[in-house]
Amino acid sequence: MSGRPLPCGPQEIGSLFLFEKLDPEQLGRLCAEGRVESFDPGPVYAEGDPATCFYVMLEGTVVLSRRVGGDDVEVNRTSQRGVYAGAMQAYLGERVRQVYNNSMRVTEPTRFFVLPADTFASIMQEWFPMAVHLLEGLFFGSKSTQRAIGQRERLLALGSLSAGLTHELNNPAAAAVRATATLRERVGKMRHKLRMISAGTYDRETLANLIDIQERTAERVAKAPVLSPLEAADREDELADWLDDHGITEGWRIAPTFVQAGLDLDWLERIAAVVDEETLPGAIGWIGYTVETELLMDEIEDSTGRISHLVDAAKQYSQLDRAPFQVADVHELLDSTLLMLSGKFGPRITVVKEYDRTLPRIPAYPAELNQVWTNLIDNAVSAMRRSDGDGGEGTLTVRTARDHDRLLVEFRDTGTGIPPEIRDRVFDPFFTTKPVGEGTGLGLDISWRIVVNKHHGSLHFDSEPGDTRFRVLLPLTAPAPDDTSEESA
Repeated sequence: MSGRPLPCGPQEIGSLFLFEKLDPEQLGRLCAEGRVESFDPGPVYAEGDPATCFYVMLEGTVVLSRRVGGDDVEVNRTSQRGVYAGAMQAYLGERVRQVYNNSMRVTEPTRFFVLPADTFASIMQEWFPMAVHLLEGLFFGSKSTQRAIGQRERLLALGSLSAGLTHELNNPAAAAVRATATLRERVGKMRHKLRMISAGTYDRETLANLIDIQERTAERVAKAPVLSPLEAADREDELADWLDDHGITEGWRIAPTFVQAGLDLDWLERIAAVVDEETLPGAIGWIGYTVETELLMDEIEDSTGRISHLVDAAKQYSQLDRAPFQVADVHELLDSTLLMLSGKFGPRITVVKEYDRTLPRIPAYPAELNQVWTNLIDNAVSAMRRSDGDGGEGTLTVRTARDHDRLLVEFRDTGTGIPPEIRDRVFDPFFTTKPVGEGTGLGLDISWRIVVNKHHGSLHFDSEPGDTRFRVLLPLTAPAPDDTSEESA
């Protein structure tokens, strides 16, 4: 938007705090190469447009705002004479993308001294070369520091996730190894028992019935009902008594395995009905080995299934074999992150999922959203550990819902909360409340930039002791991916 041109007076320009140290010749050059413009209430420039001018307010009221998701959020409103905005980084030239970082509007007739960006850059470099070098060093040094610390933040998270994943993989892998060794032993004993049975006095019909019972026993193991501890104990007592009554030694040792497989008294009576009393112990032992082998194979299947599930979760979390920008299911991303971080929770931190499964898939950068979930979950767990002081205790609730035309992901913890005096700083780079060596202070800063800058969403929080909620709002639809928009922009 262009304003109405007005005369430029060096004396008025020189009265501004920004130019009060300039000599008459310099003020004259400013007026010669710049201009004074008057703007009616309304917009002056918009965030994201090419930064063509540097504005210094002479009189009026100015409002600065930032685009957050689909909303314009006011960040400053002032009538102070001499405030400035616009192309403030023009002196960096083409090394930085020259666009307006905010939107500016005026609420009443307002006059500005307006300096073209190219002129502002050349004047800065000519009049203040040392200051320009210092500002350049500060700007690019800060960027480099943020990038380096950001990489370390990711490495620390990766190390923690790797340790947790290794721990989670070790349990089912060890269980599978143990079950395989035991299975080999049981199969060997089963072959020995089969040899004994085949050498006995069984007729063809008895052997056929016994083999039929074995087959149906294997099927029954797969469909064994889940009993309460009291029901299981009562059934174990019944089976142990039956085994003792039929001359089978150590019935108390066999009974729990039969109960786990879903066998009852009727099943044992069927076995007793097809063999005589002398060979019943051998038949029961053979059926017992059948049950044990089936249970061991179930254990191996469960263990290897858990390993496969963990590997799939790791692939989902890392997104290594997928396009950076894709249509993703937020719940899959959340589940993979929670599984990868499960080793951090400990036995006294409860995770509650309140998912709205009717929510649609959304266009996103899944690997970067996983980084956001990681940072927010890690902070929640840390808060609950601080409140407990002994390994952590509390509840982490992860909720998804629809919020008008956006998707809400909320992380709620029952930790200490965020003190009022630091709430304005939680998204500041390098600010952390964690002990030295445990945090870099970039987790929330990176998360904010991923959500707001890259996904055009919003990230905010509410906190009080025992109830802290971080809310991520993501658009259900999104423009084409902008690969030029950097996380650190």
